[in-house]
Amino acid sequence: MRRLLFPLLAALTSACISSPPARPPVTVAPPVNTVETEIAPDAVADTLLTDVRSLDPTIVVDMRYATSNNFTGAPLPGYLGNHAYLRREAAAALARVQRDLRSEGLGLKIFDAYRPVRATLAMVDWTERVNRPDLLKDGYIASRSRHNLGLAIDLTLIDLSSGRELEMGTPFDTFSTAAHTANATGAAAANRQKLKSAMEREGFLNYDQEWWHFSFNVPNPLRFDRPIR
Repeated sequence: MRRLLFPLLAALTSACISSPPARPPVTVAPPVNTVETEIAPDAVADTLLTDVRSLDPTIVVDMRYATSNNFTGAPLPGYLGNHAYLRREAAAALARVQRDLRSEGLGLKIFDAYRPVRATLAMVDWTERVNRPDLLKDGYIASRSRHNLGLAIDLTLIDLSSGRELEMGTPFDTFSTAAHTANATGAAAANRQKLKSAMEREGFLNYDQEWWHFSFNVPNPLRFDRPIR
C-alpha cells in the first residue's frame, strides 16, 4: 500500500503546482534614431545609391518633401528633384516587391526614400519653431533617420489601372496613433497588411507607428547628405 501512496502523492503535488504560462515573445522595435556616424562624401553616395525607377519605371514617385505638400508646408533643403534613391540592395528588393504586386493589379507609390541629412535637421528645426518636441520624443520624427542611410522608404499601394491610392485609414505623415500599423479596421486594415506582407517578403521591416514606413538592413550603413537632383 505504501508503494502506491508515494507515486499518488507525487502525481497530485505535480498537478497542483503548475508552472506559470509561457509569455509570448516580445518584439522590440528598433531605435528611432540611428547611430551617430560621419557623413560620407557625395562621391561615395553616388556609388551606393540608385534611383529606384532605373530598376522599375512603373513605380510611381511623389516626393512630398520636394514640394510644399508636407507637414512643414515648404520644400525641405536637399530635395531638388522628384527622384527616389535607395541603397542598391534596397532598391533591388523594392523592384521585386513591385513585380510581385503587379500580378494583383497593384503597385507602389513612394512619398520619400533617401533623405539628405540637411533635410532631417530642417525637420528638427521645424519642431522647435512650432513647439512640437513631442514629435521627436514620441518617435514620429527622427533626428538621425534611416532615410539618411538610404535604407528607409515611405510608400503606399495604388491600383495600377487607375493610379488611385488604396484606402489606408490616414494620410501619409499623420502624427497620431491612428497611423500605427495595427490601428485600422475594414479595408484600411486589409490594405495595410497587404503592403506590410509584400514588403516583408523582400526583407523590409515596418515601423509599427507609421503604416507607410519601412526599413532595410545592410552591413555597415553610411549617412549621406548628397542633394536629390
